[in-house]
Amino acid sequence: MCEVLFINASARTGQSTGYALAKELIETIRNRDNNLSITYRALGEGSVPPLTDDYETALAQRTSRDATVFNHSEELIKELERSELLIIATPMHNFTVPASLKLWIDHVVRIGRTFEATPEGKIGLLADRPVYIIVSSGGFHQGAHARQADFLSPYLRHVLGTIGLLDVHFIYLEGQALGTESALAANAEARCRLARLPLLQTTPG
Repeated sequence: MCEVLFINASARTGQSTGYALAKELIETIRNRDNNLSITYRALGEGSVPPLTDDYETALAQRTSRDATVFNHSEELIKELERSELLIIATPMHNFTVPASLKLWIDHVVRIGRTFEATPEGKIGLLADRPVYIIVSSGGFHQGAHARQADFLSPYLRHVLGTIGLLDVHFIYLEGQALGTESALAANAEARCRLARLPLLQTTPG
């Protein structure tokens, strides 16, 4: 059985193009593994509570992970720990991640739990696993057509690496706000990229 954690950061939840493409990816995997298990978390539905003063105080004092203040954080981290594959569908908001995804990150990137600070730098405490990130954007931020900055990709690569997730792959759905033709072309290109992902390659038997 393959355990998949699917994080959807779009405020449009099931109506977003990134969500639709992620579902196609999951169905392709399901066709190869009938025992696929999916944990789905829609961040746009307010499933992750905001951080509190008590939470920040508990972090500073290196409070036990069993403390009530960490209940939501522990729930999210355990979902991540159980997964063998992480899929994130997210829009790009103002050149970077949306607030809902940043909040999820702030719950799962936790000192003494998913990373440790050492004199040599931060050390991830989670086992590595493949991470596939589908990024949708209104304009272009990759290649020859790029007209805007992309702080989302390097940030996610770095912050996930901080907790030990290094096998990160990006698929981009660009030009979604530039008309139907542009959106369809971007979707077709994204599907071609998906088909080339290591996850979908068949290993000779």
